[in-house]
Amino acid sequence: MPAQRIRRLVLGATLLTAAVALPAGPANADAAPGLDRFYHQSLDWKPCNDAVLDAVGGQCAGVRVPLDYDNPDGRTITVAVSRVAATDPSRRRGILMSNPGGPGGQGLHYTAQLAEMLTPDVLAQYDLVGMDPRGIGRSDAVSCTIPVPSMLFSAGYDVFGFARDTTVGAALAAACVGTDPDKARHMTTRNTARDMDVIRSAFGEDKLNFYGASYGTYLGSVYTQMFGDHTDRMILDSPIDPDRYYVGLYQDMGPLNEYALDDWATWAARHDDEYHYGSTREQVRGFVEELIRRSVGHEIYGAGYLVDEHTIPMMLLALLVNPQLNTNLAEVVHMLDVGVAGGPIDMDALKAKIVAAVPLDASALAAIMCGDKTAPRDPAWYYANVDAARKTQPVFGAFANNITACAFWPDAVEPPTEVRNATPVLMLANVHDTRTAYQEGLALHRDLTESRLVTLADTRVHGAFRPGLSPCLIDIVNTYLATGVRPAQDVTCEPDFSWFPQ
Repeated sequence: MPAQRIRRLVLGATLLTAAVALPAGPANADAAPGLDRFYHQSLDWKPCNDAVLDAVGGQCAGVRVPLDYDNPDGRTITVAVSRVAATDPSRRRGILMSNPGGPGGQGLHYTAQLAEMLTPDVLAQYDLVGMDPRGIGRSDAVSCTIPVPSMLFSAGYDVFGFARDTTVGAALAAACVGTDPDKARHMTTRNTARDMDVIRSAFGEDKLNFYGASYGTYLGSVYTQMFGDHTDRMILDSPIDPDRYYVGLYQDMGPLNEYALDDWATWAARHDDEYHYGSTREQVRGFVEELIRRSVGHEIYGAGYLVDEHTIPMMLLALLVNPQLNTNLAEVVHMLDVGVAGGPIDMDALKAKIVAAVPLDASALAAIMCGDKTAPRDPAWYYANVDAARKTQPVFGAFANNITACAFWPDAVEPPTEVRNATPVLMLANVHDTRTAYQEGLALHRDLTESRLVTLADTRVHGAFRPGLSPCLIDIVNTYLATGVRPAQDVTCEPDFSWFPQ
């Protein structure tokens, strides 16, 4: 379809956001003067009133930070932080901050999950520090007035489905930005990195130790570029290539998840006596592809969730993140099959399975991702990419290349960070990661010239540092945190195959 016609179809959607297309603010990579009151604040520690943190003796506090670091005398927000104190104060060497990913992931109680994988030697040396990044959870959360469970959709099968997603994206941008434009535009990764440095100082520390997974690797790498003098032991798990964040990151997910679907289909075929989707990988994949096509015109809505050709690929994507969710995915496919055929479907149960796999806040995801970097604006550009990807990515190409609210977001307040430095980080990357391509990890490895890379072989999972997944990798991480010693060269670890479902 000619690009001119596509533009006409979505012109009305574009006009929805004209009122919020604000001009870009000034770019300034340096900390503005007048930050002393933030860097030297005292933290008031209190009970967290969170079952997970309370169980491990966690405490919580609020850290005041500027909304706009170029205007430190202006509006402020509160970033919620937690700490689990080092078990041996006499050996304490600092804080270990963490970020579980996203963007949009709450990290306040991630410390408890991280502690399960750390040795007593490491726990003795560090206060484990979690945070809900600005705009998320307890940290002055942003809230879009359109209550959609996600800002990411598949484009469907034709230009009319794409036009629908364009309209939704434009409306979502207007809803997110329109109520508080200043707040929405400053929920960026660079500002979160600045918040991290304020938190470091508020703890009285000269150096920051950090574990970041997925998006947390982008946040961590940005911190190394902005605050390299304050960076100590840093672990980046499932790395993102900053040069491909975020449009290229999603484009890379298409092929990754076609492979992941094949991998799951092979497993489901072995269990055909239970699920009846087919006895070969090809038959199972055919069943899934036909299920998506059957959903066209048979939409199901309930519990704030929509089931159709735009959302089913996203449900599959959510559950392909980890092979331990294979059974959940098989059950979801059955629920969708029954529902699309007109049978009863428990939408609350369906939603619970999906949300448990991807616990991200859609409003925060939009604000951070869209605010970090000005997206391509032309809907025809996205549609051309969607159309081209369908040939080799029949299930996920229309998601990985689709338009989002970011196409209608105001211009970024400052340029994205170019990461090029010699910080000696430890990187962990999975060969068959479903979210961050292994090639992206290699790219960041080249950009961080003194980094060391640990590759996890033969593993379709997002996040390498997991209990029981690879004793080799877990030992390397704990040794590095405890002693500062990394492998002498890049290494490959094998997974423990008993971790995988049979």
